[in-house]
Amino acid sequence: MVIIMKIVNLDGYTTNPGDLSWDFLKKYSDDVTVYERTSPDEVVKRAKGADILIINKTVLNADTLKALQPELKYIGLQSTGYNVVDLETATQLGITVCNIPSYSTNAVAQQVFAFILHFTNRVDLHSESVHNGDWTSCPDFCYTLSPLAELDGKTLGIIGFGSIGRRVAEIAETFGMKVLINSRSRKDLSAFKSAEQVELSNLLYSSNYITCHCPLTAETENLINTNTLSQMKKTAVLINTSRGPVVDEKALADALNTGRIAGAALDVLRTEPADSANPLLTAKNCIITPHIAWAAKETRARLLAILDKNIECYLGGNTQNKVN
Repeated sequence: MVIIMKIVNLDGYTTNPGDLSWDFLKKYSDDVTVYERTSPDEVVKRAKGADILIINKTVLNADTLKALQPELKYIGLQSTGYNVVDLETATQLGITVCNIPSYSTNAVAQQVFAFILHFTNRVDLHSESVHNGDWTSCPDFCYTLSPLAELDGKTLGIIGFGSIGRRVAEIAETFGMKVLINSRSRKDLSAFKSAEQVELSNLLYSSNYITCHCPLTAETENLINTNTLSQMKKTAVLINTSRGPVVDEKALADALNTGRIAGAALDVLRTEPADSANPLLTAKNCIITPHIAWAAKETRARLLAILDKNIECYLGGNTQNKVN
């Protein structure tokens, strides 16, 4: 049954580049428009008159939200993070904002270990060498182009211990790793064999691999900086799949280029798409992927299912996943 008048999705392409369907939105309205992406100067024109607005990374500031009154009543995020919406203004205007929690836990944890295994096994380096003919001309049955390492017995430091941090810890223990966690609140670690909650300084100097899973707040912005990097082992590898601004990018680039730490792997940057002047693009031993940890088809299908349920619950008077 059609319940509302108009639904607009301002940036649907990254969530669904064509391998999934937006048809579920037609349950709620005959007037559904999905844009692949929307530039800042197009937002008000495209969103005007919408009762429900769906966004991913499109910014909705105070002026924009006010310009979309009185029709706009609900904002459905296609993400867990909600810093693109001025929540204070949305609340003042009576606009409900709902996010998508815990949809990408397994996918992001998987990406973390893809990064870690890149540094331990160097599969790409050795495969490229073989395809270039190096093995066919080698006098030995085996050769290595870089030091290889086992994860068993190594220490993984996890900064932030929500659902993703917890899943990363579970996987780490199957590899035989020792797990150290740092979190704002006390965590129940009784389900783990080796996990220990420690102060950040302890985690930094004790860990072989450090992975960030904290939300972006005033306290966590630039958490990884010259000072914290100086406390890490010279052999440490930093991983960030949380939010780009958690890392001071110049400080990290300097640490990599001077050998202060051994490597870094990042799925997020402060500015996305990447700024061509970002010093990490040319830093030594730095792996960067274009914010893909959440992008497996199964993960995006789960996101859409939660987005659908969020709208259904809101319209039914039983709102879920409200963030304001």
